[in-house]
Amino acid sequence: MLDHTGIIVSDLTAARRFYDAVAEALGLQTASNSPESFLFGHSAEQPIPYLWIGTTRPSYWVEGSRAGLNQMHVAFVARDKAMVDAFHRAALAAGGRDNGAPGPREGAGDYYGAFVLDPDGNNIEACCRGVAAR
Repeated sequence: MLDHTGIIVSDLTAARRFYDAVAEALGLQTASNSPESFLFGHSAEQPIPYLWIGTTRPSYWVEGSRAGLNQMHVAFVARDKAMVDAFHRAALAAGGRDNGAPGPREGAGDYYGAFVLDPDGNNIEACCRGVAAR
């Protein structure tokens, strides 16, 4: 179960544009958190789980870490295949790079997903499972 996670980005404006588009496609929201960060999640009424996105260097990072190094993978739940497809289109239109077009994944059973790289190279996915993926 995801409570929260976070990624560091080099350009907050580009990241906000990208994640605003992805949030809209997935029926989620972004919210300002500080001048150096924002949150990506369900809503103010359902604040957890969330993804923290910012430019601040966390105190727990090992020396040498930076945006784009030690990339992260985050998968968001989609309602159905149409939502996965919408995520992929929105992410590409907002500056993301294709990292796996929407479709079933071999050996994953009833699983349908799409992968994009955000402006800093983090691997962002939307997927659905089970009946929704058929």
